[in-house]
Amino acid sequence: MASKRTGTKPRTKVTAETLSKKQREISVSEFFAKNRHLLGFDSLRKALLTTVKEAVDNSLDACEEADVLPEIWVRIDPGEQDKRYLVTIRDNGPGIVPKQIPNIFGKLLYGSKFHSMKQSRGQQGIGISAAAMYGQLTTGKPFSVTSRTGPRKKALSMQVLIDTNTNKPKTLNEQELPDWSLDHGTEICLELEAQYMKGRQSVDEFLYQVAVANPHAQIHYRNPNGETAFYPRTLSENPEPPREIKPHPHGVELGVLMKMLQSTRQPTVTSFLSSDFSRVSPQLASAIVKRAGLKPRSRPKTIVRSEADALYKAINHPDTRILAPPTNCLSPIGMQELLSGLTRGVQAEFYTVETRKPAVYRGNPFQVEVGIAWGGDLPADDLARVLRFANRVPLLHQAGACAISKAVNEVSWKSYGVQKAKGALPTGPLVIFVHLASVWVPFSSESKEAVADYDEIRKEIKLAIQQCGRRLGQYVKRKVRARNEQKRREIFNLYIEEVVQASEAIVGRELPDFRANLLSLARQKTELAELLDEVQAKPAEGEELGEQENVLIVDPDGEDDGEADFSAAARPSGVASQSMLELS
Repeated sequence: MASKRTGTKPRTKVTAETLSKKQREISVSEFFAKNRHLLGFDSLRKALLTTVKEAVDNSLDACEEADVLPEIWVRIDPGEQDKRYLVTIRDNGPGIVPKQIPNIFGKLLYGSKFHSMKQSRGQQGIGISAAAMYGQLTTGKPFSVTSRTGPRKKALSMQVLIDTNTNKPKTLNEQELPDWSLDHGTEICLELEAQYMKGRQSVDEFLYQVAVANPHAQIHYRNPNGETAFYPRTLSENPEPPREIKPHPHGVELGVLMKMLQSTRQPTVTSFLSSDFSRVSPQLASAIVKRAGLKPRSRPKTIVRSEADALYKAINHPDTRILAPPTNCLSPIGMQELLSGLTRGVQAEFYTVETRKPAVYRGNPFQVEVGIAWGGDLPADDLARVLRFANRVPLLHQAGACAISKAVNEVSWKSYGVQKAKGALPTGPLVIFVHLASVWVPFSSESKEAVADYDEIRKEIKLAIQQCGRRLGQYVKRKVRARNEQKRREIFNLYIEEVVQASEAIVGRELPDFRANLLSLARQKTELAELLDEVQAKPAEGEELGEQENVLIVDPDGEDDGEADFSAAARPSGVASQSMLELS
């Protein structure tokens, strides 16, 4: 028989009623305050990058929607305490209506893009308000906002705090600024606990890559060390604005379809299908309803779950042929624009780009663009550098979990004259630029650091890389052959004189034409050596490689064109512009 415990209090019996008293609703802000790593604030270094990234994304989106050529000022100053920084970001966008400022910056999951089916940098309505919350949690200080919507209106300045228990904003120190320097735009300022470091995953690198992928934007930057960089725009027009589209039938699940049936304003199921979805004509809608066994004039709100299930199956039936969604909702960088960005951002000798035709995953349109730079000043013994972008935004973290990196590793690089070890990136003087444009980029987490691995997306990326790789292979192999032929010519030249002298000794007389004939023969046999200074490999169709619109070959020994570049050495200028000094 077991002995009874002595000196211990009996356990209190827990009942369902006792447990129910502890249960309460958790606000979105409260959840992310405890799980801020999900939003990219899991380290001091990433916190600084994420804050700048979210603010710059918002600025670019706002400027492009208002058709204003973006100009952005980014300034990071050391705080009064160790590991604290004051981040100030200003843009020349359309500004923000005063009554919307508290919700935009002080409420998580509040925005205009979550339900919009068109390409944009922001998607979730979390980013900038999460940065404000992080600054508030780590310093206790509010988030400062100044905005102006037009030259005839006064700028409004206020401070915003987030009540994490209710996910609602609180405003402080609201005041008008009649003499603000911009006619329209927005400036944010927050102090946060962070760490500034240079390198491949730094704010410096992020802004450099933003400039490469957004050649229409002009960026001023000052880092905590007082070094400045100026990235001038190279295009004088904004990209073609994407248009909002309706959901595609193949992109909705049964639960979403049931919700849409209950919320539609259409009087019949047939009109609901043809009006609330893209690529569904009235004739196709009637055929879907008939295949589902429903009455054409059934009211959507009366459709029960079993009928909705039949409608869902009819939409996805193999015999129901629905066109792919329209692609005017996308805004790719463009081949010439991408070439321009690459040549100014990467010092190489060979560039090629490829833009794939739009494709679809889960009913969402997407488009892949790839650029490759080779040779020049790039290190020959290092692993290739992969620049990943989603909707023109650089992705600097979680490369191993990204579909872009997986597609790069799946390519047979040795076929193009590039060395590659198993499971590793290719080795050589190579930069690979990959851009994914979509109405809804499938990020692997809320921090938007890597693209989820969908077969359709990985396949398109791989095909685009292979198309660029074939051109690179033609260039590399032709150049290798030219080098080998030049070595052969040099050897011939070394021995021609000895051959001539020996031949004259044998025949006992001079052979005046023999030397010239041998030189001519050596030149003919090594004619590819003539291509070393100007490599022009010919593809199968006969068009010169360097004359194709998506290929650019630069003379490795050519002089600089005199324009400002984006190379690492050129980024910090060390001289602060007046506009940067005004940011305070």
